[in-house]
Amino acid sequence: MREINLLAKLPRGKRNLNARATAKTDEHIRISREYGEMYFDGPREYGYGGYRYDGRWVPVAQDMIAHFDLKPGDRVLDVGCAKGFLVKDFMIASPGLEAFGLDVSHYAMMKCEPEVIGRLHLGTATDLPFPDNSFKAAISLNTIHNFERKDAIIALKELQRVSGGRAFVQVDSYRTPEQKAVFEEWVLTAKFHDYPDGWIQLFKEAGYKGDYYWTIIE
Repeated sequence: MREINLLAKLPRGKRNLNARATAKTDEHIRISREYGEMYFDGPREYGYGGYRYDGRWVPVAQDMIAHFDLKPGDRVLDVGCAKGFLVKDFMIASPGLEAFGLDVSHYAMMKCEPEVIGRLHLGTATDLPFPDNSFKAAISLNTIHNFERKDAIIALKELQRVSGGRAFVQVDSYRTPEQKAVFEEWVLTAKFHDYPDGWIQLFKEAGYKGDYYWTIIE
């Protein structure tokens, strides 16, 4: 288990922090946590403000393929895959790689990329519908924090189970009180979040042996 940034080549989006802080209400949070059209493709105050494929995940997929030494025929799972952009880019980066995804959003499944039809599963990270050690690697980006702490532990146990510990998660975090304050003004979907030390303690409680990194709003 080690800290490593596998999303270093992903372009960083610009966030209007002041606008989110003044616009966010309990209703925005409730609707965003439905993970439907409003979250992905509605106004920015409900989530992404338009979640569209642009190929930006290809270099990330390449780094993950190198990190896990993935070869054509190997199986990789993206838990919290949304519309399947990373799944598609895994297949672009390594033709023959067997990439799959899982997400709780029915809307995302219905709006997925054509290349990943049949590769995405509707489901939850706390109950992965796959046998033990059925993937060479499992990825979960900005998803585990959307559970309460006890369920985040279950989700990590599930990632560990299907991958044998060959996994990578990225979760919401902060290193300073100032970053924490900014995060709490911005966040819509995260139900559990903590400083890195708190997350590492949770990883240990879950028996999670994979790698990890942090999404920090600055």
